[in-house]
Formats: sequence, C-alpha cells, structure tokens
Amino acid sequence: MPDNDFKILSDNRSAGHNFHLLDRYEAGLVLTGTEVKSAKSGKIQLKESYAEVEGNEAWLLNAHISEYSHGNIMNHAPVRKRKLLLHRSEIDKLQVETREKGLTLVPTRLYLKNGKIKIEIAVARGKKFHDKREAAKAKEMQAEAKAAMARRARE
Repeated sequence: MPDNDFKILSDNRSAGHNFHLLDRYEAGLVLTGTEVKSAKSGKIQLKESYAEVEGNEAWLLNAHISEYSHGNIMNHAPVRKRKLLLHRSEIDKLQVETREKGLTLVPTRLYLKNGKIKIEIAVARGKKFHDKREAAKAKEMQAEAKAAMARRARE
C-alpha cells in the first residue's frame, strides 16, 4: 500500500508497551458525521480502548472521540460503543482467538485510507511486569550500542 494514500489520525503507542501484539486486522468503523469530522481533525484517544466480539458483531469500546467544535445539539457522545466492520470469517476467527486465556483485542492505530476511516486492531496477550522491564533494558542497550557506533564513526 503506497504511503501517500493513508494518514494516521491516532496512534496507540502504549499498546506495544503493555501487550505482545500477535495478529493484526484492518476494520472499518461505523461513525456519525460529527465523529468523522472530529476524528479527521485528530481529536481521538485510543489509549484506554479495547475491542470485543459480542454475538456475531465486533465492537470498539472506551475510544474517546471529542465532540466536534462546530457541532450543534445533534453532536455525538464522546465515549460510546462503536461497531467495527469486519468480514464474517474475521469475526469468527477473532471470537475463537479471544476465548483463549489472556488474549484481548487492542486498537493500535486509527487512520484515513482512501477517504475512509479505518482502525487497526491487534490480538494481544498482556505483558507481565518482568517482560516490560526486559523490553526496556533491551531498548536501552540498543540505544547505547547505537550511540557508541556513532561516537566511533566520528573519531
């Protein structure tokens, strides 16, 4: 997919820190008009949000889309249950995967693709505290090695 036809509107960086991200899926999102306007202006927060499969439908919960500044009395509620648009086979697969112990659906980013708002959700397993500590240590060691190589190159 060319980079010029998709623009990231919101990124959930804490998802990679708190979870081991396994499979990723692209889903459409059912939004109202004021939600689309607000999302396109970047006023969306995915940090505390998650997705779940209920019955035969997938839903996005706890995503905060701020009210549209030029909206009237028909403005949307900032936090509400929003339907995810996925193929039947994907929903069935997600339902099976989330039944497994410790797996959840986490939104990783919301973006504009060919004029449509899409969301990337990942099947994720929660990290334990020691996993987070090891990841931070590895990241620190990598940064130190990179800095040492840069110093060496300057000499």
